[in-house]
Amino acid sequence: MSGKLDGKVVLVTGGTAGIGLGTAQRFVKEGAYVFVTGRRQAELDLTAKLMSRHVTAVKADASNLDNLDELFAQIKREKGRLDVVYANAGGGFAPIGEITEEHFDRTFDTNVKGTLFTVQKALPLVPDGGSIIMTASTAGSTAMAAFSVYSAAKAAIRSFARCWTLDLKDRKIRVNVVSPGPIETPGLAGLAPNEEQRKGLYGMLASQVPLGRLGQPDEVAKLVVFLASDDSSFVTGTELFADGGIAQV
Repeated sequence: MSGKLDGKVVLVTGGTAGIGLGTAQRFVKEGAYVFVTGRRQAELDLTAKLMSRHVTAVKADASNLDNLDELFAQIKREKGRLDVVYANAGGGFAPIGEITEEHFDRTFDTNVKGTLFTVQKALPLVPDGGSIIMTASTAGSTAMAAFSVYSAAKAAIRSFARCWTLDLKDRKIRVNVVSPGPIETPGLAGLAPNEEQRKGLYGMLASQVPLGRLGQPDEVAKLVVFLASDDSSFVTGTELFADGGIAQV
């Protein structure tokens, strides 16, 4: 049985946990060969083991331009092209009054600088008609306490998609954004210091979601696959939400 991405070569940055890992696994199920990046070798090794011969795991920091150059040189050597780029690496939060220069730089480097240069450096490998997908967040269009810098960074991702859609229209490269709401990931779990507070956090977030629960990484992954595949051939410049309705009502 053929998959929606048979024969496609895909890059997933920040692909060793949470939404990135779930999406990389979903890409493989749909027939793609996936390059996955991350900053921790142990997680990269586990990711490669999970997906066997269908993945190459590369240690790289999306905000490090030398790392990106090495990554794309390797992809060019091994596969020669990239049909789909999924720029997913991100993170960072702090309330106003506690925001440091280091927090600002780290958040914008990972979310904004990393996304910008991942896409720009990938473009020579992307054939006409390719697909670029970026992870933003409901935080980019709604207010969240302690997330002002992160929210601003994710709003920048949305703006990138609008502008790059026009920049790349002559090459028929589609540029889209997926914006998750509260998803049950290690990153979300890490916001609470212990199991009791984690349960409280999950319960509080679920109570705000019209569907009454947190989302799962694979639910976001299926939306990313849609944007990567020919099913979305007339979709570009848009932001699609996987948020259980939390930013919609």
